[in-house]
Amino acid sequence: MDDKSSGNQRPINKDRKQQQLDQYRIQNTGKPMTTNEGKKKSQDIDQLKAGIRGPSLRQDYEFFQKMSHFNHEEIPERVVHARGYSAHGEFECYQSMKHVTKANFLGEAGKKTPLTIRFSTVQGPKGSYDTARDLRCQGVKLYTEEGNLDLTTIAMPVLINQDAMKFPDAMHAYQSKQDDDIPTATGAHDHFWDYVASNPESLHMVTWIMSDRGILRSYRMMESWSINTYLFVNDQGKATFMRYVWKPVLGVHSLLQDEAIKLGGIDPDFHRKDLREAIDNGFYPEYELGVQLIPLEDEFKYDFDVLDPSKFWPEELIPVQIIGKMTLNRNIQNYFTESEQVAFNPANVVPGIDFSNDPVLQGRLMAYRDTQQHRLGSANYDQLPINRPLCPFHNNTRRGYMRHRIDVDEVDYHQNSLANNTPYTTPPEQGGYEYYPKKVEGHVIRARSDSFKDYFSQVRIFWNSLTPVEKQHTIEAFSYQLGKVLSESVRQQNVNLLVKVDKELATVVADNIGVARPSGTHVPVSTSYSSLSQYTTPKYAATQKVGVLIGDGFNTSEVNQVLQMLRQSGVFFTIVSGRLGTVTGNDGTKLKVNQTFLTSSPYLFDSLYIVGGSTDNHAANTMNILDFFQVAYRHYKPIGVASTGQSFVQTAQSNNLAGVVFAANNPKFGEDFLHAIAQQRFWDRT
Repeated sequence: MDDKSSGNQRPINKDRKQQQLDQYRIQNTGKPMTTNEGKKKSQDIDQLKAGIRGPSLRQDYEFFQKMSHFNHEEIPERVVHARGYSAHGEFECYQSMKHVTKANFLGEAGKKTPLTIRFSTVQGPKGSYDTARDLRCQGVKLYTEEGNLDLTTIAMPVLINQDAMKFPDAMHAYQSKQDDDIPTATGAHDHFWDYVASNPESLHMVTWIMSDRGILRSYRMMESWSINTYLFVNDQGKATFMRYVWKPVLGVHSLLQDEAIKLGGIDPDFHRKDLREAIDNGFYPEYELGVQLIPLEDEFKYDFDVLDPSKFWPEELIPVQIIGKMTLNRNIQNYFTESEQVAFNPANVVPGIDFSNDPVLQGRLMAYRDTQQHRLGSANYDQLPINRPLCPFHNNTRRGYMRHRIDVDEVDYHQNSLANNTPYTTPPEQGGYEYYPKKVEGHVIRARSDSFKDYFSQVRIFWNSLTPVEKQHTIEAFSYQLGKVLSESVRQQNVNLLVKVDKELATVVADNIGVARPSGTHVPVSTSYSSLSQYTTPKYAATQKVGVLIGDGFNTSEVNQVLQMLRQSGVFFTIVSGRLGTVTGNDGTKLKVNQTFLTSSPYLFDSLYIVGGSTDNHAANTMNILDFFQVAYRHYKPIGVASTGQSFVQTAQSNNLAGVVFAANNPKFGEDFLHAIAQQRFWDRT
């Protein structure tokens, strides 16, 4: 990583959006308690009663205000994307894109735009957990000089349906069943897999979810695509098909299925905490924005339809041009007002960005405002601080629940003489938004283009592009999910569908879930693209999490040297021991213990540094360290072993200790351990 990605803490200059939000930020600490109307309270722990043991009085308005507000504190959660988390940041343009778009925020190199972001899962409710195998989404609200621009993306380049008409059906099938409201945060049930078997277009996205892409290591390591096809439009009125993608600077990394499931119970807030910790420590998450561009005249050039949201645009055929970088540099201070109330809408665009005829995008343009208005209770939701644009906004919209603006005009209609016909419209040449005049023709019809109907070729390409390890993980995911399906018929139907992707995949899964091996074979496609695999993704030691397992009597010189090297390299580490307090080295040096074996878990760390040492309960301490080691080893994680910790590592012919680095007689231990941490997994381990 370059210096900007090194994680060195640096001061944050508040951008214009944060200055705007400061007007609404209230500090209550150190202030007298009052009612909402400002009346100071003298007591706030007892109701007003008729006598010390008597009934409470109806006149107790202070109690009524406090309790009634509490009763109404929750708003309807999002019907999808309910569980999410946010941060603030900025976008910096790398180069002028004026040749393809007149969007001002992309007009010159170095131009910065403040933003807020929200990451989310799809299936689970607000109270589910972060690490579920699921489709993950990312909404970015850019507060541009020309109005708010909402870039909505998901962690894979394909969608489950080809037309927005089917989205409610897909989500009804995916979410918990309506009879028992089970299961939570997983599609491993009969209804979802019945939908997959009955709707072959869904298999592409489902295969991506069953791959490592479905269980991200961190929001900081999440690649995400627009899915939909937009238009860039320049000053000359020329349009270009466009899809965009966010590429994390840290690379794309994933959990193993066992880790993801365990973490759901150990720490359901795993991704939220990870994001906050990185920002708090000055290791700001970074994502480069790339665009893929196709001239309008090349609409029918490829063997897939560029408007089909269930198909990806191969980077090897349509290169990704990196045009800027997003940096997340500030944590939210109030989850409800800055994350729960943030509202995204793909219809929020600026001059220079327009819409294609993508049938899912067309449906989304209608759906988002409706759902946000329902969820937030008013058409005035866009006046909430987190949703307000930075540029002035003027129109004749009035009234409605919770109207914030105090419009002082007498006239509130367009085409008037009393106010000189203001607010006035702006011609396109002066910055007014103008829709691209695309040619439209045809009969009014409910139908789908035949060019959308190849459901298996790109799924086959994705499968061909995976490494053997990635393929094995995908097989395990299909086997786990379909193994939860009670209906043998549904299990068999899915295996019969999978055979069109890969014969071996379908055969192994069939054996694992107890159904007949399918006949037939996969589609005759041998193409593969390296961009679809995570194998070549960037890898860094910085921000990886190391658990330091330690007791008294450690070698102070050795351990301090290693910890200092980890700290300087941006590696996060946690001191874990038998009890809280401190541990003491062989020269009397003390280290603060952050977690105990009881409050921590090997699943929370990317790697271990086993130091060992004496504790009050030596037998229990030994068992705990051995348990941590075995879990980390089984999940292919790097393990560093101090000179005092060698007794915890048992060598045998059955293990090759790949990725286990020993300090004894190794003057390059720190360097070797850092290299292992950066590699992250050792798939050749036995």
